[in-house]
Amino acid sequence: MDANEQLEIETRIMGVLKSIFDPEIPVNIYDLGLIYSISVDDDHIAHITMTLTAPNCPMAEQLIEEVKYKVGGTKGVKDIDLKLTFSPRWDKSMLSDEAKLELGFL
Repeated sequence: MDANEQLEIETRIMGVLKSIFDPEIPVNIYDLGLIYSISVDDDHIAHITMTLTAPNCPMAEQLIEEVKYKVGGTKGVKDIDLKLTFSPRWDKSMLSDEAKLELGFL
């Protein structure tokens, strides 16, 4: 896979992640800063590292399943390797400017 194809797939994944919303905050998980990294390898496996707003988030399992399902169905992705981490812990500084504006922090 060449660099252009990889970038196209990663951009598609980013778009998909922007369509997934945290059930408790009306902002998508990408702009919330819950996605720490996105990469696609030569085997078309999407590697995503993400976190949650809180380790004991009651909607964690549903959110993770939605990410796996939607990213797994993205054109150019054969499989997804999703890693959940709490290091570093999520905080409001990770919000995008768009999310801060939407939530009234700007």
